[in-house]
Amino acid sequence: MTIQQLLAYVIERSASDLHIVPGYPPLVRMDGILVPVAGEKQLNGPAAEQLMYGVMSEDQKQMFNMNKELDFSFSYGDNARMRVNAYYQKGSVAGSFRVILANIPAIDMLGLPKICHDFAQLKQGFVLITGPTGQGKSTTLASILQEINQTRPVHIVTIEDPIEYIYTPAKAIISQREVHNDTHSWDVALRSVLREDPDVVLIGEMRDFETIAAALTIAETGHLVFATLHTNSAAQTVDRIVDVFPENQQPQVRMQLSANLEAVLSQRLVPRVSGGRAVAYEIMVGTAAIRTSIREGRTHMLDNIIQTSLEYGMKTMEMCLGDMVNQGVITMETAQAYATRPEEVKRYVRGG
Repeated sequence: MTIQQLLAYVIERSASDLHIVPGYPPLVRMDGILVPVAGEKQLNGPAAEQLMYGVMSEDQKQMFNMNKELDFSFSYGDNARMRVNAYYQKGSVAGSFRVILANIPAIDMLGLPKICHDFAQLKQGFVLITGPTGQGKSTTLASILQEINQTRPVHIVTIEDPIEYIYTPAKAIISQREVHNDTHSWDVALRSVLREDPDVVLIGEMRDFETIAAALTIAETGHLVFATLHTNSAAQTVDRIVDVFPENQQPQVRMQLSANLEAVLSQRLVPRVSGGRAVAYEIMVGTAAIRTSIREGRTHMLDNIIQTSLEYGMKTMEMCLGDMVNQGVITMETAQAYATRPEEVKRYVRGG
């Protein structure tokens, strides 16, 4: 198959990813599981290189050959975009493609908690969407930003690498900036963003000290900031942010975070009994108790506060997974496999 035929295969089967790696046939990820493309043989180095170069411009090829890896995205017909990471392995070209649907799903369509609608109404603060790679963080952020776009006359600035979802003009102005194409680096874009008169800022990924420090500063100056982080729980998210700073700065960072953190939504995509995947989530909201625990460095208390704060919209991952078992959406085995504390799931399952 040509690369265009392979991408069509991915779309037709509602797969989420395509992998091109020499030594293997092309593989697609369906419901979280990698399966080979039907009828395709093992790829050799030249064949994999031809497939990957088939979606790159001349400038992208030069950048890829110089840096040995490249992130980029492109539109595929009217129904989807592709986020691509091209890389070398064992001296040969390889790559992975992530499908991004052209139509941004609404918050309720994704099965997200109702409190996500409240995030779209915030005027300032810091909202984090966390979880491992491939768990729907970008889609969740896009659904919240799309609601802002459709309901509020504000300026939204996104800094992404690469641009994923494309927003259609509505009530908001949306400036989407892609690292390398629209700005030389994350650092430059984040330094410049406050001069662009934003109301809402999306930081595609908080990947290092500089990015996290800039995100905190932007939130502290009266803006609404959304960002993603690769952590597994709300408590781990707070620790990760604080620990990235030198020890002498950590008390000040805890103060900043406690004052500006509005919510952490940690999510997973878990296999449904009926096929496909559903969102399981943990939600922590910046109540007085949460802010005090963060400020005083008592992050070990956060899980207990979440468990006893249902009236504020909070929920642990184990509580959510238990609810999904009770509703027949997932099995007990699945719930325990995806839980941070598997033994706790039984507490929330009827008859468990």
